[in-house]
Amino acid sequence: VLSFIIFICYIASLAASFMMAPLLEFLLALSLFFAYAFKLNEKFKGLYWPLADFLRCVTAAIIYFAISIAAVSKYNDGASKAAGVFGFIATIVYAIDFYITFNDLVTFIKQGSSESPEGRKSEDEDSDSDSD
Repeated sequence: VLSFIIFICYIASLAASFMMAPLLEFLLALSLFFAYAFKLNEKFKGLYWPLADFLRCVTAAIIYFAISIAAVSKYNDGASKAAGVFGFIATIVYAIDFYITFNDLVTFIKQGSSESPEGRKSEDEDSDSDSD
């Protein structure tokens, strides 16, 4: 929703050249939302979903921060200033989101690496009992 608001502000401002970044982020966030809603993450195991979400958050935070600085410092109209302020808010929101996603990603990776040795250990025990 915040990306869509920023997109509308950029359309109404003199900084209309920045409108593509919030539009693409809005569409990417919407597509990931529908992918999770329709459980595509369970159907397509080849795509590493937590990493894709993490990269989306990191790039969005960096891009919003950069275009917000440009919009606030370079343009003097109210819509550009509003888009810049909403962009800074979006930067904070995406920074919090990538922090949370990073913690989930680390937990996910630790669970995956801790399950591997246990699985091998039980397979080794099965092979030892078969040889007896």
